[in-house]
Amino acid sequence: MADKTFNVGVVGYGLSAKVFHIPFITTTRGLRLHAIVQRAPKDDNSAPADHPSVKHYRDTDALLADSDVDVIVVTTPPDNHFALTKAALEAGKHVLTEKPFVPTAAEADALIAASRSAGKLICVYQNRRWDADFLTARHLIREGTLGRIVEFNTHFDRYRAAAPTTWKGSLTVAQGGSALFDLGTHLIDQAYVLFGMPRAVHGRLLSQREGRAEFDNPDAVNAELTYPDGLIVNVRISALSAETLQRRFWVRGSKGSFRKDALDPQEDQLRAGVAPTDAGFGREDEARKAEIMKLTVVGDDGSTIREEKVPDLEPETYRAFYAAFAGAVASGREEDVPVKPTEARDVLRIIEGVIESAKTGRDVVFS
Repeated sequence: MADKTFNVGVVGYGLSAKVFHIPFITTTRGLRLHAIVQRAPKDDNSAPADHPSVKHYRDTDALLADSDVDVIVVTTPPDNHFALTKAALEAGKHVLTEKPFVPTAAEADALIAASRSAGKLICVYQNRRWDADFLTARHLIREGTLGRIVEFNTHFDRYRAAAPTTWKGSLTVAQGGSALFDLGTHLIDQAYVLFGMPRAVHGRLLSQREGRAEFDNPDAVNAELTYPDGLIVNVRISALSAETLQRRFWVRGSKGSFRKDALDPQEDQLRAGVAPTDAGFGREDEARKAEIMKLTVVGDDGSTIREEKVPDLEPETYRAFYAAFAGAVASGREEDVPVKPTEARDVLRIIEGVIESAKTGRDVVFS
């Protein structure tokens, strides 16, 4: 019997839908782009013009009523993720929800319960688990190349003197907005994948543009996650980092160190029109590798430190996420979901700890 192909409906037609989802839906075995919801198509931004062969709706209710839809992809701003995800589950659809998942861990728990009650899956789009540089860092850690990790520094720094005019600049922390949820979700999720829940967290939320503490819509985040074995994870987000080459990772261990500058190339490639199936997609520029990546290890004598070549891993890319998601939809098993809602819930608990710590000035300890 041939493998089933599942019909996918996409809610929203902004950058997320056009760059991070539709190119992968249309190139993933087992998935078919069936419909798109765009409330107000325009001449320069029109889902019907870009995708004339699929169904088009102006509201989500019409999509949810479409009995041919198997999967809903929610790409709207995070303040309506909860309502849309819950409605999709209740309509009998599997759901892939963009990050940030929802604004609170309590809402995540409510959706997990709704998912299990409906017998449908939720997956959260934490795509940067499939960044090539993160996978390289994970490989070095898991292989023991760096020894016991003592410090993991993860950055998402930019120079953006003007605040964004999208939801990223207008939604508050309570609504799932700001740099904390937009960028911090990625960084904290990656730390969680590597090391699990921390013992405690200490946080600072700032407006670097205004030069003050800011709890409603911070553009900068400093967070320290501590673990029982002495590991410290430093999460750094800056809106005013005037650098020609931004730091991404700096991982230090008892046997070595790994540094990586600049972001993973997939987003820029996708924005430039590169298809996920094109040769070279997800690969770092060969000419820049020596400039942006550095691996040092301690010699067998226990004192000599030397540079070594960074392993050249075959990039999994965001295609691997979508292939795993399609497999989960086919099996219907929660354990097959590549980013489980319970994991996203745990990341939200850490984010809530950062917020509480920033407001009180004290560590937040997790049980």
